This record gives sequence, structure tokens and C-alpha cells, in this order.
Amino acid sequence: MGDGGAIDVEVIVDAANVMGSRPDGWWRDRAAAASRVVAGLPALVGRVVDGPDASPGPVRIARATAVIEGAAKAADLPDDADVLRAPADGDSAIAELAAERASRGIRVLVVTADRGLRARLPDTAIAAGPNWLNALLGR
Repeated sequence: MGDGGAIDVEVIVDAANVMGSRPDGWWRDRAAAASRVVAGLPALVGRVVDGPDASPGPVRIARATAVIEGAAKAADLPDDADVLRAPADGDSAIAELAAERASRGIRVLVVTADRGLRARLPDTAIAAGPNWLNALLGR
């Protein structure tokens, strides 16, 4: 697909929420599960893809940042991955990161199914469920 009017977005991934969207045993080893989710993100940067339902059309992924928390912070992550290890809870870190990016005019697309987190996002943010990202990652 050409870029056909794609909008540039920074994808911010609620890694815990994406991990939990597939019953693949993630609860036995949260660090390994986070590694599996994060490993595919660098390859998405620069791609133009169909946006989620909330998007006005295709999006160009300018940056992809995963936010990990708790036991997942021990994950062995690729050097080229953009990761924020949340100092406290992941939802607060995601909301703060999205607000900071939006304040600089960056369009953010946050991947989470968490309604409470979605309510904390800037008005300009696009929300996508984990299945949107899972399809892009082939998981």
C-alpha cells in the first residue's frame, strides 16, 4: 500500500495488556512474554499500515515505544527496541508519556484495551486494541 495520506503516529504499547490478550502462558514468565511482544516493534517503525477503527485512515509508524511494568521489567530486550520501564504502574507511565508527546504536537496511537487508561489519554490520541497490534506482529 502507498502512503495515501497516512498520518504519522507514535505507537505507545501497553505491553502488559497486549501480553494478556493471548493465552500463551505469559503468566508463567512475564519477562519472556514482554520480550516476545517488544521484539517485533522495531520492524514496524517506518511502515504504513491500516489504522485501527478509531483512525481516520492509514498510519505511518514513526516510533513504537513499549511500556513494561512489574516482573516484565526484567525482560531481555533487543537493543533497537524503544522501551520505557515504568517506575510505578504502567498505566500512569503510558498516560504521562502520551500527554508529553501530544503536548509537543506528536500524534499518539496507544495500544490497550484498558478503558480506564483510555479515559486518561489526550483527546488527540488514537486508541487501538491489542488485536490491531497482534495482527501487525503476526501473533
